Amino acid sequence: MLIRLCQHSFHIYDLLILSGGLILLVYILLPHRFALRYDYIDREHIEEALQPATIPNISMPQAFDCSYKEVIADSAFVYDVFHRERIHRGEEIRLGGEYQPEDCNARFSTAIIVPYRDRQEQLAAFLNYMHNYLRLQLIHYRIFVVEQSDRKPFNRAMLFNIGAKVAEAYGYPCLILHDVDLMPLNSGQIYVCSALPRHMSSALDSWRFHLPYRTLFGGVVAISTTHFKMINGMSNLYHGWGGEDDDLYERLKIVGIEICRFDPAYSEYTMLKHKHAIPNENRMALLRSASLRMHSDGLNSLVYKEVERRLHSLFTHILVET
Repeated sequence: MLIRLCQHSFHIYDLLILSGGLILLVYILLPHRFALRYDYIDREHIEEALQPATIPNISMPQAFDCSYKEVIADSAFVYDVFHRERIHRGEEIRLGGEYQPEDCNARFSTAIIVPYRDRQEQLAAFLNYMHNYLRLQLIHYRIFVVEQSDRKPFNRAMLFNIGAKVAEAYGYPCLILHDVDLMPLNSGQIYVCSALPRHMSSALDSWRFHLPYRTLFGGVVAISTTHFKMINGMSNLYHGWGGEDDDLYERLKIVGIEICRFDPAYSEYTMLKHKHAIPNENRMALLRSASLRMHSDGLNSLVYKEVERRLHSLFTHILVET
């Protein structure tokens, strides 16, 4: 009898192991069954969610405003060789990586802020593709690359804060906080601010185009300069990888600002291959104190040295020591 019971227990154990293996296999093959559902703005309502705003001194010589209905409705896959391999009609791009359409008045001015260090190949690929991509959207934009020149642990959030201050000085009402290794796949993901801060890269290929958790708010984010100042920007204390995006989300939640996303078909991005950074060992402790630090750690505590500011043909370069 005891032997039979032991054999029966072993059969149950084997079944549990087998069931666990099947669940893991289903997760690998069908990750969408485990993906979190989340609210998003469908394609019919994207245009009305946008927030028109331009820099004060932008010249508007044309008789009519640009239309964005077609840009959104005609969204198509554009991450192809033609758009990636080289910049087309480069003479349209002004010194400093600025562009505005000539045939109509842009209704949006956007500063794309890219924190950077030691990723030359990725930066070259980003600039080639993004200038081709952004000019499809009939917006006024400028690319700011904020480079950390010292050898301290990379401080991505501080570089975003620096870029935001510089962009505000140029008068930009909309900020896109953009990692250099992320590329939008579809042309309808319009690079302007919506009424609410927007998580743009919610369908990332490395996550099999699904959102891993609802409060994820990083990679590529659109936020108005007004909202960014309202939450005192991002924390300056996250040295190394991880935590700063969740801290940003907490800041928005504290002041009662919700985030939004577009239809996943508009939010697909690919991630370029890169070496993973060293994790920030203090990130969890910092996150727990996010609400306590919000009003004293951010734009109002930003200390850095601007080593150089140079207008390149494809971007405005801000070289800093943190």
